[in-house]
Amino acid sequence: MRVVVEIKRDALPEVVLNQLYRFTQLQSSFGCNFVALNGGKPQLMNLKEILEAFIAFREEVVTRRARFLLNKARDRAHILVGLAVAVANIDEVIALIRTAPDPATAREQLMTRRWPAADVAPLIALIDDPRHRINEDDTFNLSEEQARAILELRLARLTALGRDEIGEELNGSGAEIEDYLDILRSRERVQTIIREELIAIRDQFATPCRTEISDVAGDFDDEDLIAREDMVVTVSHGGYIKRVPLSTYRAQNRGGKGRSGMATRDEDFVARLFVANTHTPVLFFTSRGIAYKLKVWRLPLAAANARGKALINILPLEQGERITSIMPLPEDEDSWANLDIMFATTRGTVRRNSLADFVEVRQNGKIAMKLDEGDQIVGVRNGHRQS
Repeated sequence: MRVVVEIKRDALPEVVLNQLYRFTQLQSSFGCNFVALNGGKPQLMNLKEILEAFIAFREEVVTRRARFLLNKARDRAHILVGLAVAVANIDEVIALIRTAPDPATAREQLMTRRWPAADVAPLIALIDDPRHRINEDDTFNLSEEQARAILELRLARLTALGRDEIGEELNGSGAEIEDYLDILRSRERVQTIIREELIAIRDQFATPCRTEISDVAGDFDDEDLIAREDMVVTVSHGGYIKRVPLSTYRAQNRGGKGRSGMATRDEDFVARLFVANTHTPVLFFTSRGIAYKLKVWRLPLAAANARGKALINILPLEQGERITSIMPLPEDEDSWANLDIMFATTRGTVRRNSLADFVEVRQNGKIAMKLDEGDQIVGVRNGHRQS
């Protein structure tokens, strides 16, 4: 497994990290190669370091989110404090606005005047915003944002219900600000939030395993996953081989132009063609007397008009060695005991063997017949044993 992430480093208490590490070790039964961008640099990290970096990243996310929400709540509370001042001194505010020649002058007069802060002092203390400062004479100066909000205040907000709404919202903002400040002051609160969010994600996205795992006797091979399908195997004189699904070819009506079965180069031609199942074993005999065994599904799959792949790239043939005979055989290898094969060499030597001798053929081949120097196999044929 190769994982690439961008993370930052920090640390949790060693006790918590060791427990997480031991737990994940118990749950894991495979090796992982974690290559991560740690601080912008590629680094090979073990499982414990991955956990440390992830938790540190989550701590940073929770902290920055709390700081953002704190600033947002303070901005809203800042406006609400100005509205509370206006509601507490509503008669003076209305008189000031009515006598001002234009909105800009009214805004400037609202900002320069010192307003009594006795009613808003508890709210200012609750919000704990550095921008709110009470003057030495227990008065309060409005900021430009507060003055603009007062000028845009609707008359409906001046009713008793509207004043209560402003007070309730301000108290709610104060509670939020106090909670955000507590998060920023306490790492324990941050870790608690991380834990709760991870549990919520687990509960939301966790789905039961849909794969049924059952005990099956025996081992599986790649061949067990190969579908049975009839193939047309084509071999050229130049040593190229391929297989094409039989379904590719179809009968044509009278006057049909036919279909190309194999692309060949100059002086090359199709030397052998047969139909076999994907699970059919095929024996290859070389001029040096070596036998190779392949299933049809291991032969290269190609298009009908393709050339195929050279046998020298499929079998470990030596320089000058060539395939002299290709023999598709029954899938039931137990029946091979009833079959014989006949070898013939260039010097006229012949020999008969039981086909059962070639049930087990290694990947690097098997010596089918020992030849004298200069002698070569010219052909191999199989047939039923005569009683």
